[in-house]
Amino acid sequence: MKHFLFLLLSLCTASALHAQNSGKVIEQATVASKVLSRTVNYTVYLPADYDYSQRSYPVVYLLHGYTDDNTGWLQFADINRLADRAIADGTIPPMIIVMPDADSSWYINSYDGKEKYEDFFIREFIPAVEKTYRIKAQKRFRGVAGLSMGGYGSLIYALKHPDYFAAAAPLSSGVFSDEEMVRMPDAEWDRMLGPLYGRGLKGQARLSKAWYDNSVLAIIDKKTGSELNKVRYWIDCGDDDFLAVGNSLLHIALRSKLVAHEYRVRNGAHNWGYWRSGIIDALAFIGESFRPK
Repeated sequence: MKHFLFLLLSLCTASALHAQNSGKVIEQATVASKVLSRTVNYTVYLPADYDYSQRSYPVVYLLHGYTDDNTGWLQFADINRLADRAIADGTIPPMIIVMPDADSSWYINSYDGKEKYEDFFIREFIPAVEKTYRIKAQKRFRGVAGLSMGGYGSLIYALKHPDYFAAAAPLSSGVFSDEEMVRMPDAEWDRMLGPLYGRGLKGQARLSKAWYDNSVLAIIDKKTGSELNKVRYWIDCGDDDFLAVGNSLLHIALRSKLVAHEYRVRNGAHNWGYWRSGIIDALAFIGESFRPK
């Protein structure tokens, strides 16, 4: 009987400790958008001490890839478990992680004004989220990261809205050169980028004002080094990733403007195994921005 009670007490203690070190996940929260005329879902991770502390937290907006949704990082990367461990061992500071659903918008405004996701994110989503949770609503405590389409989104937001973000960490980011746009197969263009820039465009016609307004490489080319250095950048792309060329060009473009950044090329391809193995390093980089220099 004593052995049974000891075992039961040990299990209860272990369970309590696990609960104390586990963050809370709200898988389906919503924001009603006037800009988009619809409700947008998002997932949020709250650190383990959120419910019983009085403090406010820094925030990272973690963006999903093409064809995924707000639950992607949770379902396929176990981001809550990874964050729990990294916070517990001090690799990253306690932070709130917010994952919005962007459908296939690439996180930008479309050329025809039918989709204005970028306007929604900056003007509605960030203010709504930061009023709902105890978030330090200042640039120095705000980061953005993402994979593939979400990596592109994190770059676009950091480049276009540098006063909002202290750091950006794009993984396997969807960065394309003009040449890649011109050579993209018609079916792929119409399916993936046509809604953003115009279906049926071929060759040089794709290099429109809308494209250059949202081309990561073109935006960097137009900015000065001092403007670009307002945000810290962590760039990570696998050596076997089909986006490796664009990410290499991104690295070269930032170097040419003397922009301080971290560039990582690891063994891997465009898959969840790669992103799972890299996301905590990316969050640790962002987390350094939240600490006093």
